[in-house]
Amino acid sequence: QVQLVESGGGSVQAGGSLRLACTASGYTYSSTSLAWFRQTPGKEREGVAAFGTTSSSSYYGAFVKGRFTISQDGAANTIYLQMNGLEPEDTAIYYCAARGGGGGRWLQAAAYPYWGQGTQVTVSS
Repeated sequence: QVQLVESGGGSVQAGGSLRLACTASGYTYSSTSLAWFRQTPGKEREGVAAFGTTSSSSYYGAFVKGRFTISQDGAANTIYLQMNGLEPEDTAIYYCAARGGGGGRWLQAAAYPYWGQGTQVTVSS
């Protein structure tokens, strides 16, 4: 019943920007954690960004280096990932994820039971 649908992926040149969006259905955002992860074949899934709705705090993977921003539109049950200064190594499938509550494990995939189908981001040099 819970469904997360990502959009906004595509192909850009190095240095470009994309804004990913994830809309939830069958799920009510309240005290939750919302997150973005990414994965390429043969590599571990890694946490990109997370947002705690209760604390309004955000958390980012070290590789983000200030380039990305996670945000929420609660009324529309939508989360966003604004990505600037994209680099070829950012190429991956990006997934949104959600869970009830928070309190830790912000960027650990195992902590999130709800996942979207992913959207491809390709950054060319």
